[in-house]
Amino acid sequence: MFQDRLIDQLPIRIGAGVEIATDNNLIEGTLSLVIGGLIFIISISSYGIDIRLIIPLNSINFIRFPAAA
Repeated sequence: MFQDRLIDQLPIRIGAGVEIATDNNLIEGTLSLVIGGLIFIISISSYGIDIRLIIPLNSINFIRFPAAA
């Protein structure tokens, strides 16, 4: 039930900054796409290189949308 609500709400936030926690990582980046249980994130490394990540919804512990300063 929670996953269904989350999937419905995430497309509204595409283009927003996001922090996603899994069991092993805290991922920061920009939400770029949500398709069928997968969340696509674009993160920028310390070297200025775009890193594209695909995160399965069932591996997420929490999602946070930090407010812009």
